[in-house]
Amino acid sequence: MPDTRPRFFLDVGSPYAYLAGARIESLLGPVTWVPVLLGGIFRATGRASWAQVGDRAGGIGEIERRAAALGLPPLRWPDPWPNDGLLAMRTATWADVQDPDDGARRYAREAMRIQFAEGRPLSDPGNVAAALDAAGFDPGAGLAGAASDPVKQRLRATTDAALAEGVFGVPTVAIGPFRLWGDDRLEDAAAILRAG
Repeated sequence: MPDTRPRFFLDVGSPYAYLAGARIESLLGPVTWVPVLLGGIFRATGRASWAQVGDRAGGIGEIERRAAALGLPPLRWPDPWPNDGLLAMRTATWADVQDPDDGARRYAREAMRIQFAEGRPLSDPGNVAAALDAAGFDPGAGLAGAASDPVKQRLRATTDAALAEGVFGVPTVAIGPFRLWGDDRLEDAAAILRAG
């Protein structure tokens, strides 16, 4: 039977995905967490992170205010940030393969907590291993699996498929024909679900 839940496209390196992940299920109920590589989306669309080309201080301040309003712990920005999230996202893909119902969600929540609540960069394999462990996965198996060709190909294919259906950033929620980009669109997604 096909999964008809809303899909939540995310990259664990995105602080907006962190904000969305903290509240998406309270607003939308069960959702399918879909790991995609934001760097790949940026390359395909000719865009870049606002943290590298925009008002970095303003963006950080906005995210910190929103996190506080949501009752999240104070953000601790890892050094460096942004950092190389390829291993972290391959690991999210591996977790999704291991447990298609809940693996991506379990791992991603822990990875984003480590990066944004503890300030530990996910470019460090030790921090990725800690996220795997906290999510109930074997860290050694997860890191080895993340390095495998099938997992690499799956992340690439999932990212390409997301682009093909109109995903141009994260977080994005897909409900039927609708693609809602941004943490600030979760309430709109909830309204679409209520309207049926």
